[in-house]
Amino acid sequence: LNTEYIPRFMAIKEIMNITVEELSKLLKAEIICGDGGKKITAGYCGDFLSFTVSRAPSCCAWFTVISNVNVAAVALLAEVSAVVLCEGIRPDEALVARCGAEGIGLMVTALSVFGAAVLLGGLNSKA
Repeated sequence: LNTEYIPRFMAIKEIMNITVEELSKLLKAEIICGDGGKKITAGYCGDFLSFTVSRAPSCCAWFTVISNVNVAAVALLAEVSAVVLCEGIRPDEALVARCGAEGIGLMVTALSVFGAAVLLGGLNSKA
């Protein structure tokens, strides 16, 4: 499949407009820290930090299983609204402290990265 001609983040950034708290309810996720009222306009899935910092759209929900403090630095650089730790992965104390200090939303869900992204993407199809 040649995805060269498919626009990146096609229409999702323009249509989706939910809050961190609304996403947490959709995913049955526990909010660990952050502003529940912060807007989310897109989603991004990835565990390769250098890809995420350069490709995640600003104001997105970032779905990952990485739970160390480096996640906060990448989220800050990419202007991510919320980090969603999937598969029940718990954040380490340094990640919680850094996300809290920087105002980055951080939540934990039992869903897989794929499952969480499908639910978020389903909102876009209803718009």
